[in-house]
Amino acid sequence: MDITNAKSRKGSYVFSLIIIGILFFIFGFVTWLNGALIPFLKTACELNDITAYFVTFAFYISYFVMAIPSSKILEKIGFRKGMAVGLAIMAVGAVIFIPAAFARSYALFLTGLFVLGTGLALLQTAVNPYITILGPIESAAKRISIMGICNKFAGVLAPVLLASILLKDAEAIKLNLANMTNFTEKAAVLDALAERMVLPYLLMASFLAALAVMIRFAKLPEINPEKSDINQPEGYNKKNGILKYPHLFLGVIALFFYVGVEVIAGDTIIRYGESLGVAMSSAKYFTSLVLIFMVIGYFFGVLLIPRVISQKNALAVCAVLGIVLSLAAIYVSSFRMFSIPFVDLLTFEIIRIQIPYTVLFVAMLGLANSLVWPAIWPLALDGIGNYTKIGSAFLIMAIAGGATLPLVYGWLAHLFNSTQQAYWITVPCYIIIFYYAVAGHKVKSRKII
Repeated sequence: MDITNAKSRKGSYVFSLIIIGILFFIFGFVTWLNGALIPFLKTACELNDITAYFVTFAFYISYFVMAIPSSKILEKIGFRKGMAVGLAIMAVGAVIFIPAAFARSYALFLTGLFVLGTGLALLQTAVNPYITILGPIESAAKRISIMGICNKFAGVLAPVLLASILLKDAEAIKLNLANMTNFTEKAAVLDALAERMVLPYLLMASFLAALAVMIRFAKLPEINPEKSDINQPEGYNKKNGILKYPHLFLGVIALFFYVGVEVIAGDTIIRYGESLGVAMSSAKYFTSLVLIFMVIGYFFGVLLIPRVISQKNALAVCAVLGIVLSLAAIYVSSFRMFSIPFVDLLTFEIIRIQIPYTVLFVAMLGLANSLVWPAIWPLALDGIGNYTKIGSAFLIMAIAGGATLPLVYGWLAHLFNSTQQAYWITVPCYIIIFYYAVAGHKVKSRKII
């Protein structure tokens, strides 16, 4: 009987990992679609460079706005139902893209992005602590690393797949539009371009809705943080208040700067390569290269944590690596370039892309970033027990770093008149992450207000 129960528990654990892996794949897929949406909507909705970047603002600001409400929802309905509701909200967000495409309304597109982000905020607030406390806390970073592989693999695929649909013949269309003088004819071409979004987002909405139903009725274990093996600190009392756990808020700060450097590495690298004279035929693959390095890092996490290295030491190593790679990207000559083989994921052809050494170091920041998110979550949630849901909401709010720090990078690039020198912004970010790895996570159970 004991053997049967053990097999049943193991089967339930593996099944849960598979389901959560699918959800992390969705996180990556939806999040990294923005890279293809920005140039597409810039043309279809006739935007300038500033208004086009409201795509990322509308998406990421939803995490900050909706994280706390998400935690309140999870307190009432639990993690499992919260996942299903998050997916359903995302499906609604995808559906909004359909009338937005027919109306060619940028405001409606932004509404759809905000609703998608709202669903993701709820989903992430549920899933990240769920995977953290699904098993032993000391191996949480290993489990999140497995999820990260799913997430970043989707991130490699998503922009290439969507761009192949939305941006097909984009250069020819823009040239054609530039030569048009008839307003009605031009509007018809733009309407047809915008309607390219209907099919992919209809398919996405259908998939998200079906997955929401599946999660709702799947036999996933409902986890109670109070009964998990997340350690309760000495003297813990439900009436203490979450503000008495500074290691959580230091984790929020570290995560804010981490998400900022992750987005900087992924979203600035194409423009950086282009500014150094790299042809777009090569530069368009640079973001995928960042994510490939992240996947490599996740594999190291799966293999080494916690058997060879603890999650706090892995975090420290990643922070030091981030500092070294950032300095290398800043100081290495921007003129030295070489070619590397790369597989086009749409055609599966092996091509050679040109990449400067300094750009390669920026891409390798994906390796430095890979184990930061998996390590910070269990360190920040350890010891907060009954406050896990609200603590997770604060950590999700830190994703706002991805909306703000890239703007600082852009400001520095303008100030220094150098896209290369702007990478100085990443150095203090990694120093803050290093502090959390070696000391910040140990600051527990002290009154901070």
